[in-house]
Amino acid sequence: MGEQVSARLLESAAELSYDPATEVDWDAPLDPDQYGLNPEWSTLYGTSLWDEMSHEQRVALTRHEVCSIMSTGIWFEMILQQMVLRDQYVKDSTSNEFRFALTEIGDECRHSIMFARACEKMGVGSAYLPTRASIELGRGFKTLASAETAYTGILVAEEVLDVMQRDWMRGEDVLPMVRTTSRIHVVEESRHMSFARQEVRDHLRGVSPMRRRTSALIIAIAAHVIVSNMVNRKVYAAVGLDEERALEAARTNDHHHAMMRTSSRHLMAFLDECGLLTKPAVRIYSRLHMI
Repeated sequence: MGEQVSARLLESAAELSYDPATEVDWDAPLDPDQYGLNPEWSTLYGTSLWDEMSHEQRVALTRHEVCSIMSTGIWFEMILQQMVLRDQYVKDSTSNEFRFALTEIGDECRHSIMFARACEKMGVGSAYLPTRASIELGRGFKTLASAETAYTGILVAEEVLDVMQRDWMRGEDVLPMVRTTSRIHVVEESRHMSFARQEVRDHLRGVSPMRRRTSALIIAIAAHVIVSNMVNRKVYAAVGLDEERALEAARTNDHHHAMMRTSSRHLMAFLDECGLLTKPAVRIYSRLHMI
């Protein structure tokens, strides 16, 4: 990546970074009427099942859903850090690119601790792990993914979450703790996304059509693993709902499908710009309601 871009990102990090340990009021009591995320982002919002739920159940569900999303975020941030470290292995440690890559890793460490602490505060803990198959696929991805597949995989997770969190941090009925953690993540991840987008452009420059098509498919498969794990099926039973009925309601929820397309709009535009929206990839994104 260009040294000027990296230098600009380093300046931004120096001017606008946060320490969640002091920025978040961890001791403040949680208002029992405030949601974990804007209700409109709940997987059940807009369904008949949502209409049947009590206010207490709705609040509890959104808290479990946001904790599931945060737990998935921690999982993927662990993958992200390993991929970035591997990419920077034995590179010029005096370069701005190297310095920013390590700055990003430091940010991600703080984000993971912040999310884990928020889940603990909401009484959920870190119970919502990806499926065993997804964990093993993630293990392979972090070990083998390189160049554009690694950095676009990072963008898939960060771009989708960014749009969600921009809403959460403005939600008047959302817990202040979630609003603050969302604001911190949005500000700092904007630099990470700029870094990843530039790395993708650089790595794709001059590649063969075959490699571009292969990368497009790998990235789409990674997106499927990430997005399908964002809300764990156990969140429904945790708030007293019939798990199978809730899963079916979420699966057929047109409102949530529209929200997912909204959260993926910028990502899809970038993939299209880079020639990574091939027909096989689009089929996968369509099944995920990302396009």
